[in-house]
Amino acid sequence: MNPNYKSLFEEYTFKNGVMLKNRIVLAPMTHFSSNEDGTVSEEELAYYARRTGGAGLAITACIFVSPNGKGFKGEFAGDSDDMIPGLTKLAARIKEKGAKAILQIFHGGRECPPALVPDGDVVGASDVASVQNASVTPRALRKDEIEAIIRDFGETTRRAVAAGFDGVEIHGANGYLLQQFFSPHANTREDEWGGSIDNRLKFPLAVVDEVKRAAALYAKGPFLVGYRFSPEESTTPGITMEDTFRLIDELAAKELDYLHVSLFDFWSKPARGADENKARIEWIQERVGSRVPVIGVGSIHTPDDAVKALETGIPLVALGRELIVDPDWVEKTAAGKESEIQTTLSRKDQERLVVPTPLWNAIVHSPGWFPVGD
Repeated sequence: MNPNYKSLFEEYTFKNGVMLKNRIVLAPMTHFSSNEDGTVSEEELAYYARRTGGAGLAITACIFVSPNGKGFKGEFAGDSDDMIPGLTKLAARIKEKGAKAILQIFHGGRECPPALVPDGDVVGASDVASVQNASVTPRALRKDEIEAIIRDFGETTRRAVAAGFDGVEIHGANGYLLQQFFSPHANTREDEWGGSIDNRLKFPLAVVDEVKRAAALYAKGPFLVGYRFSPEESTTPGITMEDTFRLIDELAAKELDYLHVSLFDFWSKPARGADENKARIEWIQERVGSRVPVIGVGSIHTPDDAVKALETGIPLVALGRELIVDPDWVEKTAAGKESEIQTTLSRKDQERLVVPTPLWNAIVHSPGWFPVGD
């Protein structure tokens, strides 16, 4: 191994005792490839098995906790005990070569396509359409429905424990329901669940409390609970870095096992609410890194990129697209073969890379995300 990359392969132990064999995380990547009934498909099992041989921690694509929370066609489900057998296979497959397995849990809220939710009844924090889903106006959730969804997060956590996962990641990023409640753009409620930042925090913090309660009740050993968030929104009004500082202060006080920052570019600078002399991830690490571990992600292509990311003080770096393009990224780096890491895709590579067809179709039609050649 190149000695410059030694820091990537140091073990890491969370406060609860869960130990990772290295500092590299498989980032959650939507793959659109579950069975029609929401169960885990054989293609998904093969996809994850191919990509988890080297990483210390692997986070699955998001799994919906409520029937009206399905955000994508081909997304796997966590809203029923019928899903536990497939999830058990998934956890076991991820853990075969020593990676810890994290199940990402979420509710899509206003981002759910009407065709994927019961009776086409799309719900959200308020009746405010999103930029991405502008043709659909969601129905504002009632108080009893909010409380039911909070319980659903706890129930899906119970299923994750039963399936053998090492933890769950609460998906509070990318415009989905938890972020919708926190956002001054998406949340225009005038009750106790909206308005002030204190009220907009109530739903995500209630979900955290319920997930931690379920983990403590059902897990027989250490079980990780993480939270993923997007630090800013482009809309006005919208989440600013100043808002995010309040959010992460509250999350750190909940003694979560980690925070996962959702960024397209690790080194992106703040737009509002913090000085541009530092990257968002640097501000976040400075603010809460001494209290809760931070996972960074976003255009970390090479081992040198990953080492530079760790030099900010964050303990873990996540790779997404890089482990699709080259599932052996970690192993090649460990073996001193970093020069052999693949950086582009050929349209003939699907079978070799073990990529399910729905995900492959998305890749070849997304040249801005993936370097696809002939």
